[in-house]
Amino acid sequence: MFSNYLIGLREGLEASLVVCILIAYLVKTDRRDALKPIWAGIAVAIALAFGFGCALEFGSQELTFQAQEALGGSLSILAVGLVTWMVFWMRRTARHLKSELHGRLDAALAMGTGALVATAFLAVGREGLETALFVWASVHAASDGTPRPLLGVALGLLTAVLLGWLFYRGALRINLAKFFTWTGGMLVVVAAGVLAYGFHDLQEADFLPGLTDKAFDISGTIPPDSWYGTLLKGVFNFQPDPTTLQVTVWLLYLIPTLALFLAPTRTTAPTPVRDKA
Repeated sequence: MFSNYLIGLREGLEASLVVCILIAYLVKTDRRDALKPIWAGIAVAIALAFGFGCALEFGSQELTFQAQEALGGSLSILAVGLVTWMVFWMRRTARHLKSELHGRLDAALAMGTGALVATAFLAVGREGLETALFVWASVHAASDGTPRPLLGVALGLLTAVLLGWLFYRGALRINLAKFFTWTGGMLVVVAAGVLAYGFHDLQEADFLPGLTDKAFDISGTIPPDSWYGTLLKGVFNFQPDPTTLQVTVWLLYLIPTLALFLAPTRTTAPTPVRDKA
């Protein structure tokens, strides 16, 4: 449940901050007439993300077991790729997000209503589609037959909306660069578990070999139905009897990705000016 809460919080806060920046800029520049197109674009983006999530969930139920596993594994890998790109992108641009959105909004204001709707739709829609895909993949990987994964996502999204509102009202001051670095690092750990489970799905669909080749089996020590087994499953997508391929994929993704993500960013030193003789 915690991993799904983290996904809802991390992804939802990005979208909330985008909305807050757009709305605050229009209010401060006395362009309240442009608020309706912005809200219209945001509403369309939310509806599209929700529809995409429903299509993934209900559409996959009509498939055979092997087709479901193949679809789940493929989309899990795709979701991890998108989320990995997103956390690195946000780490680089968190400090400049406001100025970047202001520039886009200025251009849209000059072009008219349709451009405003498109700007809000694209700004929020990308986050919404990424969130829907990664939430679906994570819930599919961590599903234990209870609504807890979805409850965790819902609580994370509600928290994100609340934080976004506080940010807009000026009641909350946060260091966005540090926030997205720490939550991004935790999201990489979650993504590693989703990726490993995605490969396991492809093994169950007979797309990849090695389903019976277990790396280890500690089910007796950590029963999957125990409270601590459930906790590890919910937070890290831990499996007490993973295949060798799962463990290999988990390690090959987590170690280099986390090392690159947490490595300090390099800043280019200014070129010294030489005095002319």
